[in-house]
Amino acid sequence: MGAWYTIGLFVGLGTALGVAATGVLRRALLGLVVSAVVAVVLGFAFGQWDEAVGGLVVAVCGSLGSAPLVAGALRRVGTCGGTGLLLGLAALAGAALAFIPVVGYLEAAAVPILGARLRRRSPDTHAGLRTLARD
Repeated sequence: MGAWYTIGLFVGLGTALGVAATGVLRRALLGLVVSAVVAVVLGFAFGQWDEAVGGLVVAVCGSLGSAPLVAGALRRVGTCGGTGLLLGLAALAGAALAFIPVVGYLEAAAVPILGARLRRRSPDTHAGLRTLARD
């Protein structure tokens, strides 16, 4: 099919790796490092440098894009195991969808956009303290 398909495949797999690593490890930076290393290794093992670079870039985007979801779930009533399991299953579905042409590119664009949207919708940390300061 061409290089665009294999690059898109590794882009989708890198996004799924970023989401899964952040969900399981519960830390954005740790998930970023682990998913980036795994994406580069897979890219060089099954492709060339362009697949490895594509996987690396979107593994970072996937882990940073899913970080607000993980933080919000754990801040509320979500458990560590449940959050990791659900994001792992979502990443598995995303990895399966990456084999469809062009969908890997769409995943790479969608995850950071959704993460930025969740970050914008999160409440301020100290918003309730202003009401307590009134006389």
